[in-house]
Amino acid sequence: MMRCPPFEYHAPRTVAEVTAILAAEGGRAQPLGGGTDLVPNMKRRHQNPPVLVALRRVEGLRDVRPDGAGVRLGAALTLADLATDPRLRPWRALGAAAGSVATPHIRNAGTLGGNLCLDTRCNYYNQNEEWRKAIGFCMKKEGDVCWVAPGSPRCWAVSSTDTAPALIALGARVVLASRAGDREIPLEALYHDDGIAYLGKRPDELLTEVCLGDATGWRSTYWKLRRRGSIDFPVLSVACALQLDPGGTITSARIVLGAVGSRPVVCAAADGLVGKPATAELAEACAVEVSQLAKPLDNTDFALGWRKKVARRYVAGALREVMGLRPSPS
Repeated sequence: MMRCPPFEYHAPRTVAEVTAILAAEGGRAQPLGGGTDLVPNMKRRHQNPPVLVALRRVEGLRDVRPDGAGVRLGAALTLADLATDPRLRPWRALGAAAGSVATPHIRNAGTLGGNLCLDTRCNYYNQNEEWRKAIGFCMKKEGDVCWVAPGSPRCWAVSSTDTAPALIALGARVVLASRAGDREIPLEALYHDDGIAYLGKRPDELLTEVCLGDATGWRSTYWKLRRRGSIDFPVLSVACALQLDPGGTITSARIVLGAVGSRPVVCAAADGLVGKPATAELAEACAVEVSQLAKPLDNTDFALGWRKKVARRYVAGALREVMGLRPSPS
């Protein structure tokens, strides 16, 4: 049986108490939400924080608060909360993404903040300690080589969060709290393109809120590729959000790919949709351009060439859905 290494446990009641602990521990402490990713990683010795700071009892972190025409979501809301709360239906991609994670049991425990800060994944990293030791470990943990690209100076582990691509497509912002005060940034800015240093959050900061703006006129969706229909992390995800005028012309567009790099990939090709009528031909042309950003490496499931082809089909399908067109033929 795999067991967690020893750790010190704190159960604060307020954000101020959490940030005080994080500041005092100087990087030794790790926030603990649902623990659905962190605890298994600790058992496999991927992460070994000597101090855990539980968030379950922290006041306000499970609130859903109106913010003008938008909404503010507490970071300790569960994925099940996000998938089922009728107040969040205008931001459809978020519910679809949260509802696609793992199993009902995991969604009942896993949190929004935990999913946004999810550790990057790789075929050579997400193995037990004995397996990793047999290959000399890898750059992400205890080794000095990235086995995905042995000549590379960086780690190519992929971002596998489901909610981040959806929320970035929805224009979300996040609040990071510390003893020095709060700072609010676009969610996109939270991520770095590096499998090891993948978060732009300081060790003394806690992600407390996700802020969503007015959803009026927006249509959004989230498509996820994985081997099994549940449980598995994404091998590819596509989040699309479009705003159309009454005549069917696209006035704003965002497309974000997940699980194709060490951070969610925001696709500039979406800008080319603006000012054009929503048609199947436009969706297909945009999908061809967007799929060029999907450059599969040997760090996750499925054959590389097939994953590349599927990227175009998924983008086209997601675009057709938010355009209100019939699904493309198989």
